[in-house]
Amino acid sequence: MCLAMPAKVLSVNGDEAEVDFGGAVRKTNISMVDAKVGEYVIIHAGFAIQKVDEEEARETLKLWDEFLESSETA
Repeated sequence: MCLAMPAKVLSVNGDEAEVDFGGAVRKTNISMVDAKVGEYVIIHAGFAIQKVDEEEARETLKLWDEFLESSETA
């Protein structure tokens, strides 16, 4: 199973961006989207595949955090 996660763009250098997955900062390829600093993108397999609005990204990250918390107590 593969997951695509939202991340906030922190910096852009050509086709590479540094993104924040709610605290985890990683580099990703943004050549498929026109992403700018401060925007949110969906990351899949190291590539930004789509831009999303901030509200949708935050809601998805919140749900992911809730899932992780519930799996730790199980």
